[in-house]
Amino acid sequence: MCGIAGVWGKTNDDTMDAMLKKIKHRGPDEQDRAMRNQYTIGHNRLSIIDIQGGRQPISNEDDSLQLIFNGEIYNHQTIKKSLPEHTFKTKTDSEAIIHLYEQKGKDAVRDLDGMFAFALCSEDDIFMARDPLGIKPLYYGYKDQDLYFSSEIKSLLHATRGIREFPAGHYYSKKTGLKRYYSLPEIPAAFKQDIHRIVAITRKRLERAVTKRLMSDAPLGVFLSGGLDSSMVSSIARKHTCGKLHSFSVGTADSADIFYSKKMAKILGTEHHVYHYGPKEIIKVLPEVIYYLESYDAALVRSAIPTYFVSKMAKDYVKVVLSGEGADELFGGYHYLKTVNKTSSMLHDELLHITENLHNTNLQRADRMTMAHSIEARVPFLDTSVIGAAMDISPALKIYADTNGGKMIEKWILRRVAESYLPKDFIWRKKEKFAVGSGTAQVLEAHARAVISDKEFEKRHNFPEANIRSKEDMLYFNIFRHYYGAEKVLSTVGRSRSLNPGVIN
Repeated sequence: MCGIAGVWGKTNDDTMDAMLKKIKHRGPDEQDRAMRNQYTIGHNRLSIIDIQGGRQPISNEDDSLQLIFNGEIYNHQTIKKSLPEHTFKTKTDSEAIIHLYEQKGKDAVRDLDGMFAFALCSEDDIFMARDPLGIKPLYYGYKDQDLYFSSEIKSLLHATRGIREFPAGHYYSKKTGLKRYYSLPEIPAAFKQDIHRIVAITRKRLERAVTKRLMSDAPLGVFLSGGLDSSMVSSIARKHTCGKLHSFSVGTADSADIFYSKKMAKILGTEHHVYHYGPKEIIKVLPEVIYYLESYDAALVRSAIPTYFVSKMAKDYVKVVLSGEGADELFGGYHYLKTVNKTSSMLHDELLHITENLHNTNLQRADRMTMAHSIEARVPFLDTSVIGAAMDISPALKIYADTNGGKMIEKWILRRVAESYLPKDFIWRKKEKFAVGSGTAQVLEAHARAVISDKEFEKRHNFPEANIRSKEDMLYFNIFRHYYGAEKVLSTVGRSRSLNPGVIN
């Protein structure tokens, strides 16, 4: 996990220094760069795989290609074995990308199993790519004819005219332009209804997804809120981990997350760490959270606060954490989805939409808050094999109408999968959003009402393109605008559905 930055064209040391300095938190272990006639690329490294030998930029055998890479390639060992004609000078996953590209060109990106954003440069071309879901961030902009790019928006603010998000599941080169290489699965001809088969397939793919993400030469742990998703991931990780496994949870003193996480940690036998925070701390860190988050979306800011605190605590023990992001989008975990459960196709379309937009909603939160504290988050539910299985499942099994009590049960089929891992009282308890379960949402909502007057809220009309929907949005937008302005970056800001279901078309 790292921070990357570069220029295809002319630049100077001062510009590159400034770009790399802004994303130093993403990789505090090492910094290096490569300068050639046509390009300059730089890298801040968080050392996780091949800690001693994985310095970047990294080159091929004859130094004609230079790579900067952010992410993890879980099948890098398999890729290396398929390329016996190449000499590998490190044990890193990044070197596999270079030699695979030499063999397959742009199609190499289709063979990469992992999360990634990278730039591969030669004197006559640049090849950039981002992983299928956009787990790892990448932004770009232009100054004159020169292409600037970086892992975070803040790194580009003073270098380019405008800033755009490099789309998930795409690659780019000068020769091909921007091309899509991955799309979420299309709606199946017939949704799978066989519950026993669905449970078996989902369980097998999720086990494999968690297991491959245990790959690390640095200490690894789990975020454990005590909810369904994090408890499932933690249970599987515990099953496949020898020795100590650290787990982490945060919240206000009387929050549900603290209570349930302690119970689950005891059941799993993890080395559990808890941090309590109060209203004063929440309000104090709000500007810093928005600075690192690079968004003012109310749902994201709410959940970013506990993610910020849990990441801050975890950095003292681990460099890698596993998290439950993606389960709500794939399996129907949000309460508002019960209101769109009119037909299977409508619910499927909504789940597809929010999954497609994870790159600048919950995935952005998970990446920015962990990287603000120089740790790497991995998200097993968003393995492409798990996504494929989830998209085939009948939506009626995700938001399930209980024939006994008439209740709509969110994530019903995932709860059935969880029966192999968790006690029943954890599986079937009511879903609570991270910000609510941790006690954060209630504090922030009250704070926004107190500091944003009706007159101040009317100023939202001065920024129609910002789509400010509430006093919370207004509070966060004012802080965001202080750091980022507006004109350059508004197109990069994602908007969550879960607080505002009325925006569904």
